[in-house]
Order: sequence, then C-alpha cells, then structure tokens
Amino acid sequence: MDARGWDERYGQTELVWSSGPNATVAEQVSGLKPGTALDLGAGEGRNALWLAEQGWTVTAVDFSRVAMEKALAAADRRGIALEAVVADVTTYEPDRSYDLVLLAYLQLTWDQLGPVLRTAAAAVAPGGTFLLVSHDLTNLAEGVGGPQDPAVLQTPEQVAGALGGLRVETAERISRPVEKDGETRHAIDTLVRAAAP
Repeated sequence: MDARGWDERYGQTELVWSSGPNATVAEQVSGLKPGTALDLGAGEGRNALWLAEQGWTVTAVDFSRVAMEKALAAADRRGIALEAVVADVTTYEPDRSYDLVLLAYLQLTWDQLGPVLRTAAAAVAPGGTFLLVSHDLTNLAEGVGGPQDPAVLQTPEQVAGALGGLRVETAERISRPVEKDGETRHAIDTLVRAAAP
C-alpha cells in the first residue's frame, strides 16, 4: 500500500492501531536510559508517543501525512513534544545519530527493508540501541494474524545479518498473545536487538 492508501486508511477511524505502545517495545526499552529516539515507520505514533512520555526526545517518521498529523495531535493532547517527519523510510536519511532506533512492524519486501536496516544501523549513536519487532515468516503456518504475504515477513537471522557493525544482543522468535474469536491465540514475531560499540 502506498502513502495515499495509508492516508485513506488512517483517515477512516480515530485509531487504526491501539493508543498504547507495543508490549515488546515497552519491555525492551524499559531498562534503557532515555535519550534521543528515531521511530521509523511510526504510523499513528503509538510507540513514539509512549517513548516521549518516558522522557525520550523522539523523531517519528512515516510516509503517511495523516498518520503524522494524528501523532502530533495526540502529542499535543498529552502535553508532550514529538518531532514528526513525513518521509518514505526507504529513502529517508537521518541527519544525526540516535540513542535508540526503532522499527516496529515495518512491512517491506526484503529488497526495500535491507537498505532501511543498513540506514537504521548507521543511525545508532555509539552505545545506542537498535530494536526491531516484526511479524516473523513462521507466523504464516504456525501463528495467527499479521500479513499473509511472505515477501514482507522476516526472520531473526535475516535481520541480524543486515546490521553491519552493530553487536547483536538478541535475535529470536517470540510468541505474542492475540485475542481472536474470543480466545487467546499466539502470533510469532521476530525480535532483534543490537548495540552500537
């Protein structure tokens, strides 16, 4: 889906995604000292807004103008600062480095995602953290929900192998509870966390 399609989708409802942060993102970030953060493919800003509330100075990037407007409006309502950049993450070049670079459920084909991962890794400041959470390829057969196109799904090994000079701390599949048809089932996600020397 292109930016116009996402603008339409984000414009149809108050929130496409939940207002709170992704649970894995919150868990992984909770022990980090707040600094500067870059959220690539931020959508409506659920993770970026939460990070800002935790004391991070956040730049949220998404190619949907509507999503970024919604994120800024939510930041205003919550009394927090947020820098919102309308840009395509496949061509976006950060102008500085960050203590945290986050990619949460960024659904791109590998020929697009590979370069984004290299850009993201290069944007991690010395001593900083790279964090990716995404739908795992095995979720198609073993999990529930998520995209059904294998071209936009990753594996921990694939992501970890694209991070250049970062030190990979975690590269694993994790199970995420999902409510479906009144029962709890599980989705399978890729989790990769790495640190810059």
